[in-house]
Amino acid sequence: DGSALPKVRNLPCKHPLGDAYFAFARNMVKGMSKNFPAPAKCVDAVEAATKKKFDDGMAFERDIFINLMWTPECRALRHLFTAERAASKIPDVPEDTPKREIASVAVIGAGTMGGGIAMNFLNAGIPVKMLEMKQEALDRGLATIRKNYEAQVKKGKLKQDKYEQRMALLSTTLSYDDLSAADLVIEAVFEEIGVKEAVFKELDRVMKPGAILASNTSTLDVNKIASFTKRPQDVVGLHFFSPANVMKLLEVVRGEKTAKDVMATVMTVAKKIKKTAVVSGVCDGFIGNRMIEQYGRQAGFLLDEGCTPQQVDKAIEKFGFAMGPFRMGDLAGNDIGWAIRKRRYQEKPDMKYSKTADLLCEKGRFGQKTGAGWYDYVPGKRDAIPNAEVVKMIEDHRASLGITPRKISDEEIVQRLVYSLVNEAAHILEEGIANKASDIDVVYIFGYGFPAHRGGPMVYADTVGLFNVVQSMKRFAKNPLDDAKFWEPAPLLARLVAEGKTFNA
Repeated sequence: DGSALPKVRNLPCKHPLGDAYFAFARNMVKGMSKNFPAPAKCVDAVEAATKKKFDDGMAFERDIFINLMWTPECRALRHLFTAERAASKIPDVPEDTPKREIASVAVIGAGTMGGGIAMNFLNAGIPVKMLEMKQEALDRGLATIRKNYEAQVKKGKLKQDKYEQRMALLSTTLSYDDLSAADLVIEAVFEEIGVKEAVFKELDRVMKPGAILASNTSTLDVNKIASFTKRPQDVVGLHFFSPANVMKLLEVVRGEKTAKDVMATVMTVAKKIKKTAVVSGVCDGFIGNRMIEQYGRQAGFLLDEGCTPQQVDKAIEKFGFAMGPFRMGDLAGNDIGWAIRKRRYQEKPDMKYSKTADLLCEKGRFGQKTGAGWYDYVPGKRDAIPNAEVVKMIEDHRASLGITPRKISDEEIVQRLVYSLVNEAAHILEEGIANKASDIDVVYIFGYGFPAHRGGPMVYADTVGLFNVVQSMKRFAKNPLDDAKFWEPAPLLARLVAEGKTFNA
């Protein structure tokens, strides 16, 4: 009658070396998921199964689960899960908007960005034609793409036949006329409006009607770029993050005249090439780079007031960032920020900056690519080695300003850096550059190494409490060496505090 069959729940469950095994498992898990409480609790649950009666084990596991559900990490990850899915929805572009067919892509520029962008499409099985002005630039670009794929083959991440299929989808040209059949063209040329103008006039001449013309600009005015063509409705910004074949974020910059079907199409294409796309309006630096500029300014003021680059980086990395502002500058190239600041000195002379980064660039210390930036680098390694001359340069500059250094806590470093992102983001929301607060969280997690277990700058501010954020900002505004004007709470932030509301309702 079947009742004689043993129940699985009553079978004995043990591990011959239980205590040693679970201690080993715990250490492994701790190293791999230090900011997340759940994986270590999984080990506890499995261990309980080997030591407790079945019903007691189930009750123990349920207890763990309920407690984890209320942790800030759980809230952050749930928020991120919904935020990532919500990012692809654009309020005034309905789901059923007809989309243009994207069967082939052209990429202009075979440099780091161009090559990385091309790889995304090759990986998705979409043919790409790459254009450069000189044959040797094309050859270099091709060699880099091959090298990237070969490294994946060596690591066993990519099969040889897959690699060959992808390379077969790639063709190159030196003539704009050869691009005319592409459904989407993305330019990744030098960040200079004159250079972009020349490219878009050529594209306007050769591309077929209905082709989407995209710019990979990270700061320039997409409306101005669109105005170089007779078809501004087909122009859109597609800001990939470097390295473009690795980073998940794609900022889709919507110009004043960008057509709705263009927006719907590029959001679908983003999914196809496995990117998390976030829509941004047109402004200097869009969402991510506009915010990072304020973060960088605060990092500079901290040096002036008494910190070393290492102290600032360590504090924000302990908070959970992938890398601090100075290591990030060295990775991106300090000359990029220098170029932006030179532009700021002309356009916004009243904007305060620490001069240390300029002094560093005047020494030619541009970062990893020159082997020397805020830190020193050994060829072939990414380890940041503190440099005594840089520290002396900061101290001398501080002395020349008559500033007496003070001891600055890690807490102050983290708050000034993170809240600078939050306040600028509030302005961005107010101006309608971002559709919703959660979009900004997505940009920062996937594009800038913000810690995922904190859910992004906006939801982190909600967790701390916006009232508390504003109180800290008022404190920073009293610091004569900081920028009091910047710390004035953005009108939206002040309004949310007054109404007792949060960014992510």
